Amino acid sequence: MPARKFSLLFIFFLLSLLPPAFSMRIVLQRVKSASVTVDGQVVSSIGPGTLALVGLHENDTEQDLHYCAKRVLGARLWPSESGGQWRHGVKQRDYEILCVSQFTLYGTLSNKKQQPDYKVAMKSQQAEQMYNAFLQILRQQYQPEKIQDGLFGAMMDVSLVNDGPVTVMVESEPQTCTICEAEEANGKV
Repeated sequence: MPARKFSLLFIFFLLSLLPPAFSMRIVLQRVKSASVTVDGQVVSSIGPGTLALVGLHENDTEQDLHYCAKRVLGARLWPSESGGQWRHGVKQRDYEILCVSQFTLYGTLSNKKQQPDYKVAMKSQQAEQMYNAFLQILRQQYQPEKIQDGLFGAMMDVSLVNDGPVTVMVESEPQTCTICEAEEANGKV
């Protein structure tokens, strides 16, 4: 077998070991109240609304930020005044959102020592820029004073009073690798 053909096959094999998709990940909780404390000082708090734990994947883009912001603002987690379940979101209720950066949403326990591995989480400097851009999008699409956040990179104590409880996952549209798409198109998956 020619060396080039072997090399290409080996590369395809290695790529097949990678997860085929990635996406921005948010855990959204309906709350009666929530707050973030850093070093004994409350840095943010909200009344009724949602707590959003925001995880950024290393390959997330601005498109993912916009998609997830739309989903967070549009999530219908409350009943209507007439009692219809899942009819109102934070905008209809004039509620608040508390965002907390949460790189640990991309943790896996894949090694023998059962220690978390965060290698697919976005690295700190880029994640901070993307997280701040996500907050800006939320503020542009809603009332800026209704969007609160913790302190990026800090050890935070997050307190909340669940309402329900109601907890949902929000993920951006998975982005697939081009090799996976080509294999699917050729019926090889």
